[in-house]
Amino acid sequence: MSKTIVIGACGQIGTELVLALRKRKGNDAVYAADLKDECPTVLSQGPYVQLDILNSENVRQFIIENEIKEVYLLAALLSATAEKNPDFAWRLNMEGLFTILDLAKEQHIDKIFWPSSIAVFGPTTPRDNTPQFTVMEPSTVYGISKQAGERWCEYYFNKFGVDVRSIRYPGLISYTSLPGGGTTDYAVDIFYQAKLKNQYTCFLSENTALPMMFMEDAIRATIELMEAPKEAIKIRSAYNLAGISFTPKELAAAIQNIQPEFEISYAPDFRQNIADSWPKSIDDSYATANWGWKEQFGLTEMVKIMLEKVDVNLL
Repeated sequence: MSKTIVIGACGQIGTELVLALRKRKGNDAVYAADLKDECPTVLSQGPYVQLDILNSENVRQFIIENEIKEVYLLAALLSATAEKNPDFAWRLNMEGLFTILDLAKEQHIDKIFWPSSIAVFGPTTPRDNTPQFTVMEPSTVYGISKQAGERWCEYYFNKFGVDVRSIRYPGLISYTSLPGGGTTDYAVDIFYQAKLKNQYTCFLSENTALPMMFMEDAIRATIELMEAPKEAIKIRSAYNLAGISFTPKELAAAIQNIQPEFEISYAPDFRQNIADSWPKSIDDSYATANWGWKEQFGLTEMVKIMLEKVDVNLL
């Protein structure tokens, strides 16, 4: 079986994606790669390599020498963090993508997954049931880099036949890793604070609706997209993907149904402006039509699982 690598394997998506891929392909067939000198214990059953995506020569050498044919490029600086360091965010989010696209153009790689985001949309985008094809004027460094990346992915497919596939992830909610600096990460941190302190101060206002997705759905969608026949993939920029949309107030109420003493307060900060430029809900009908996407987890089920499984010792 050909080998796979997940670059950015220690992040929010990467850890669970590596584990899911190893279940399908075998531990030895899936490399985890990240900046960290050592991998998390949960990834220790398979190979791990310390790689800096910005060191293109090292990345190229490792992929070519190990005959890796499938790359999941997750290394990126997320929305809120990127706003604090825009120059580095642009370098990280773009240069690594070119390294991998060029390897595929040279036929060292057969297939690429590169994640986009709802951050590609902006304040002029229709916010309710945001269409697949619509106005995209992002107002954040993260969103600008993701929009540019979508165009480059599409270009490399059209010009060089590179099999690159992408999803515009909504906010992702997981119990296996800590919040990673994104605007939607309140919806992860809230569960840790609910279990730790029974209260949470949210950095978004109570009625800020955003599209979200339970991580198990996101991982399944990613693998289903990558395993779909090449001819089924009609969009080579990135597919809209929807799960559930809710506000902080609605999420808090769902937590209070299980943990009635939980309290929430609101202190919106700079992330409010970011959230206000993003969709409230997403139309993902193209993903459904092209490769059969369908979410499985609703708000009530997601909250129940998160309260059961979040481990405050990770903080």
